[in-house]
Amino acid sequence: MKRWMNLKPDVFGRAVLGALPFIVIIVIYIIASEARLAENPRDKLLPSFNSMATTITNMAVHPSKRTGEYIFWNDTASSLKRLGMGIGVAAIIGLVFGILNGIIPFARANLSPIITVISLIPPLAILPVLFIVFGLGELSKVVLIAIGITPFIIRDLQAKVLELPKEQLIKAQTLGASTWLVIVRVILPQILPRLIETVRLSLGAAWLFLIAAEAIASTDGLGYRIFLVRRYLSMDVIIPYVAWITLLAFMTDYFLRLISIKAFPWFHSTDK
Repeated sequence: MKRWMNLKPDVFGRAVLGALPFIVIIVIYIIASEARLAENPRDKLLPSFNSMATTITNMAVHPSKRTGEYIFWNDTASSLKRLGMGIGVAAIIGLVFGILNGIIPFARANLSPIITVISLIPPLAILPVLFIVFGLGELSKVVLIAIGITPFIIRDLQAKVLELPKEQLIKAQTLGASTWLVIVRVILPQILPRLIETVRLSLGAAWLFLIAAEAIASTDGLGYRIFLVRRYLSMDVIIPYVAWITLLAFMTDYFLRLISIKAFPWFHSTDK
């Protein structure tokens, strides 16, 4: 007797099954859009794909008459710059304190409580405080992303360090390795691929904090543009921008996974 839990699709089957939900969503949207536009050609809620393509093409290909900038690409570059800086800062801080908390009991006893408390504070709740302290410029947006995801990275890496086999640490110390050498030669090589995985898991939250910060105080960026045009019900801009953000997040995740596979193949040796 065959059971569904024991059946696995082949490569082609996985591709078809993976694409099927997207095809269904697109078909449903097209049907709904055509129905609404047939009743009211000026309806803005569900614009046609042709309308969205025309609008985004104009924003991407033709410079703004006011600023001379290519709005779509300028928004993308601004958001990616802020996102990259925020994630980079969070990754560095998370790596340092994650390892320290995991390997040094005194550091863990001293820092774990405050990190736990910080992780429970909703980052968006302190956004006004960040604007007051750091101003409305780039720094406050980068700090929001860093504050939002750093505690998660620290706690995840700390747990991973604590899970390392004690035999490895004991053998390294038996051979005369100092704490610093144990960190550099034993712990760091095993934690770096986990850091990439943790950053990948944090991408959704990082984008959320970025969009929120741009929506409140910014003059460019993907989040800024979405909230700027919402007052005009410009769904022909909002929907493509949301789809573009999703694609950027997917590409970033894929790129990080590719780096991890190339740099740490042993970490993915059990992947299916």
